[in-house]
Amino acid sequence: MTSPVEERWLRRFRDDDACGTKLICFPHAGGWSNAYRTWARGVPSDVGLLAIRYPGREDRIGDPFPSGLEALADDIVDALVGLTRYRLVLFGHSMGASVAHEVALRLHKRGCPPAALCVSGRRPSHALEGLRRHFGTDEEIIADVVRFDESRAPVFADPDLREILLPAVRADYRMVDDYPAGDRPPLDCPVYGYTGDHDSEVSPELMRRWADTTNAGFRIRVFRGGHFYLRAEEDALLADLRDVLDRVKRGVGAGS
Repeated sequence: MTSPVEERWLRRFRDDDACGTKLICFPHAGGWSNAYRTWARGVPSDVGLLAIRYPGREDRIGDPFPSGLEALADDIVDALVGLTRYRLVLFGHSMGASVAHEVALRLHKRGCPPAALCVSGRRPSHALEGLRRHFGTDEEIIADVVRFDESRAPVFADPDLREILLPAVRADYRMVDDYPAGDRPPLDCPVYGYTGDHDSEVSPELMRRWADTTNAGFRIRVFRGGHFYLRAEEDALLADLRDVLDRVKRGVGAGS
């Protein structure tokens, strides 16, 4: 039986006790857990597919925003305690990659590390120095979102939708800006990196620096596209994640 904390933080697209491996997905800044709903068709049927429900959006729109990215990770770890008896694979895109990394560190500290960490479209913490700041006026924030994701333009053009969605984007951008750069203790689980070859936020070379965050092996895959490559390349990405999940179930580390 799931706890109320789990239910508040996790959206289950497919999951039951028979799913010994669970893929837990972390949305990007301003993103929603529902962005991962289509992944159910590409994830093996014996793997649970869950996504983190950040406060201040979807059906948690009345919940206060986190005070910071590390505080957000603290709360998520508390919500995952009941799932640590399973093999957990964490996947995060953009801001979600940093959140997933911080969650992995906390699980490791508690003695229940994830089976693997998958990070997408985001520099590791020790490579964040000099990264541009995201925070600005409402208009600057909207322009930044649309620059990476043109499909959001009609949403922000609607005054009612803008009023609903913009606070979450603004809060997430502030967390990204305030997140401290620097080294973190190395993980003992493999790390898998993903990026688009034309992502202006992070180059493949910078993504390769995630290798420094683990003692257990690293692998990178570069797809065609920009920051949101994972939409057009969803099938290819899910194919690689199926390999990761298979490796986890067989106890095999990251390979070339």
